[in-house]
Amino acid sequence: MNRAELADFLRRGRARLTPPDVGLTPGARRRTPGLRREEVAQLAGMSVDYYTRLEQCRGPRPSRQMLTALARALRLTADERDHLFHLIGEEPPRRETASTHVSPGLMLILDRLDDTSAQVVTDCGEVLAQNAMARALTLDVMSRPRRERNLARMYFLDPGARVLFPEEDRADHARAHVANLRAVTAARPDDPAPAALVAELRAGSAEFARLWEEHQVSLRHKATKRFLHPLVGLLDLDCEVLLSHEHRQLLIIHTARPGTESHERLRLLRVVGLQDMSPQATPPRRTG
Repeated sequence: MNRAELADFLRRGRARLTPPDVGLTPGARRRTPGLRREEVAQLAGMSVDYYTRLEQCRGPRPSRQMLTALARALRLTADERDHLFHLIGEEPPRRETASTHVSPGLMLILDRLDDTSAQVVTDCGEVLAQNAMARALTLDVMSRPRRERNLARMYFLDPGARVLFPEEDRADHARAHVANLRAVTAARPDDPAPAALVAELRAGSAEFARLWEEHQVSLRHKATKRFLHPLVGLLDLDCEVLLSHEHRQLLIIHTARPGTESHERLRLLRVVGLQDMSPQATPPRRTG
C-alpha cells in the first residue's frame, strides 16, 4: 500500500470537484477549491475521521468495497479507479464482465436529477447507485449487502419485495425480469455472472423456473409502471431507460406527467419521503 501516493491521489481528486458536480449545494463561501473532506466521506458512506486519515497517510488499508465507494464519490473514470486499486496493492475489478463502476457521465446525470427517481443498474439488474428520490420511492437498496442489491433476485426470492406494485401488475413485472435475463445471458455466454444468477433463481423460485421455460426475450425499455406507495398512494409513472453500451449499465428514470394526480403525489413524496431516510428514522420499504 503506497500511503503517500494514495493520499495525494485522493486530495487531487477531491480538489477538482465542486459541490454541484456531485449533486450537493455549494453552501457558504469556501476558502479552498474542491469538495470538503466531510463531503467526500458522506458520498462514500464512510466516517470523516477514516477518510481524513487516508489523506494524512495514516489510515488503515481500505477494503475493496471501500475503494469502490471512493471511486464513485470522486467520480473516477475506469482507468482512475484501476489506479486507485493499484495504490493499495489490489487487483482492479475485471473489465471483461459487466462493470460495477458507474461511469462519470451517468453519475453526473444522476446527481442533477433531484426532483425525480433515478438509479443506475447493470443489465443483469444489480443496483449500482440511487438518488434520494429513488430511495424514497422504493428502498435504499445501496444500504444492503452487495449480493442483495439485484432487482430480479429481490423480486423472486424476497417475499416482501412486490408490495410496492399493485397485485394485478406483478405477473407482468415477473415476466419482464425473466425476459431481460434471457436476453442478457444469450448476449454474454462467456460471462459466468448472468448464468449463475439464472441458476440460483431457477432453483429458488418455481415461478421463475416456469417463466424461464417460456423463452421470452426482451431487454429493459421505456414503459409505464404503477407504484403503490405506502405514504402517497398510487403513482402512474413513465419509465425512461438510458443505456451506456460500454459499461452495460442503464440509467432508469421514473417521471410523472405534469398536471396529473401522480405528478402531485410525486411532488409530495419529494417532501415527505426525503425528510429523513436513515434506517433508524423510518422502517425499511421494499422494492422490486
